Amino acid sequence: MDGGALIAEVLRKQGVRFLFTLCGGHISPILVGAKRADIRVIDVRHEVNAVFAADAVARLTGVPGVAAVTAGPGLTNTITAVKNAQLAQSPVIILGGATATVLKGRGALQDIDQLALMRPHVKWAVSVSRVRDLVPVLERAFAVALSDVPGPVFVECPVDLLYAPEIVKSWYSAKTRPDRTPTLQERALAAYLDIHTWRMFAGANSVRVGPARVVAPPHPPTDEVRAAAKALQAAQRPVMVIGSQAMALPGEARAIAGAVEALGVPVYLSGMARGLLGAKHRLQMRHARKAALKQADLVLLAGVPCDFRLDYGAHIGRKAVYVAANRSEEEMQRNRRPQIAAPGDAGRFLQALAQAARGLGATPERGEWVAKLRAADDKRDAEIAEQGAAGAADAVDAAEPTVSPLDLFRRLEATLPNDSVLVADGGDFVATGSYILRPRGPLSWLDPGVFGTLGVGAGFALGAKLVRPDAETWILYGDGSVGYSLAEFDTFVRHKVPVIALVGNDASWAQIAREQVEILGDPIGTELRRTDYHTAAAGFGGVGLELRSPERIDAVLAEARATAKAGEPVLINAHLRRTDFRKGSISM
Repeated sequence: MDGGALIAEVLRKQGVRFLFTLCGGHISPILVGAKRADIRVIDVRHEVNAVFAADAVARLTGVPGVAAVTAGPGLTNTITAVKNAQLAQSPVIILGGATATVLKGRGALQDIDQLALMRPHVKWAVSVSRVRDLVPVLERAFAVALSDVPGPVFVECPVDLLYAPEIVKSWYSAKTRPDRTPTLQERALAAYLDIHTWRMFAGANSVRVGPARVVAPPHPPTDEVRAAAKALQAAQRPVMVIGSQAMALPGEARAIAGAVEALGVPVYLSGMARGLLGAKHRLQMRHARKAALKQADLVLLAGVPCDFRLDYGAHIGRKAVYVAANRSEEEMQRNRRPQIAAPGDAGRFLQALAQAARGLGATPERGEWVAKLRAADDKRDAEIAEQGAAGAADAVDAAEPTVSPLDLFRRLEATLPNDSVLVADGGDFVATGSYILRPRGPLSWLDPGVFGTLGVGAGFALGAKLVRPDAETWILYGDGSVGYSLAEFDTFVRHKVPVIALVGNDASWAQIAREQVEILGDPIGTELRRTDYHTAAAGFGGVGLELRSPERIDAVLAEARATAKAGEPVLINAHLRRTDFRKGSISM
């Protein structure tokens, strides 16, 4: 096997089904080897989307997603997605091509210090210098990506390690003229290259690829679980907040949901945890979280840090018992120290907590507390419905036909199938949707996470649809964010990935414009055009639909669904009327 085939065999043994890439001369043997190993190679139009797609696969399956990119600019193009994966704690493997080992630092094409570039953004960055090391290094990379706090790993694979020895030796042959004897300098160079080549390939034939390593998740300590169970038993007004990190073991999602239900505690779900309890569970609250946390006498954060989303811990009442479960000790202690800190997997903690609580006897009666939070939740839902209806009426009466975003999302919510995946990529429009849309089950909502990255849409949807081909997969785009990855409609078409993109087109970076215009009185930099995004999607080979009239919402949504079901990717360009629904919502 050449180095590319060895890498492909490791990926196959690790359970990798998809390799995301944008081709480059430095990585060609990896792509060919992967195809021969029955790994589906998906080439995208921008390297950042290869990593976003790998991230989505990792989140939904628990198997590290893999992206292979060429050297230099191929790698630098991934940095935003790699950083997003690091902050979202997604186990991703980035295979980076590199110049030949003998040419490093000599001005070769696309030769930069790639390890220095990547180290701040990954758990481990390593360069391989011998073919026989490719296998153990890559196997270790998978283990590192999954262990403790999951995250991305970078493995640099120089091009001369990937091709067969005879090809590499032909590259390194001394350049001599056949009509004369080689000079002393040429003979010395040839001898050096012979030794260098021998060293690179020594022992390569004896390399064996092992099975996937089992990486045990960090289990929460028993004493802390018991202490949390006793505190919960004594609480009259407990609240739980469950975040993405609690879903680090996606295969246990159903068991985690069962544990949450058994605990009987009102819960707010965020990030990858959205949809954990289905669409309308009695314990799941979606609105007025700040007020609930202020009133609670016990707050449990499972896989959630006290960052800006909780006002750096200020949302939790000072008299409340604060319990935290997190794989990261640093995150668990950030901004506010919990009275009970349980280091370890947050999903496993919830399961252990439910078991410990059962051992303490009957669950305390909290019907009045749950009813109070439910009433506040229902009140907010009714307000949104009222605003949506009013917006729909205004849109009908408008001189220029446009659609109310609240009405649009209410119509989508009413018809969203149980087997669906929602990918969130945008600011104002997408955040509006998050108030209305209810993910139908576990692992059915993908957003960038704490980094707040725009541009995840196409990559996330690509990975999600490949993992769950029968699920109706929606990208919720703002008209700002769609500009980052619209070209990936070409990828959807070429690889037959029929996603549905819904673009909220209000000709503005609205989330920024709201505050900027009001405070500074100037929209500079926030104005866009009502661009024909549907025409662009059609130009890439997909199907484009335009939506301007509220009377057409149901028909256009139905047409988009039918189009995707028939195997074609489709984009809806929904022209929106401006609303003040999210006024004052900018985060810092």
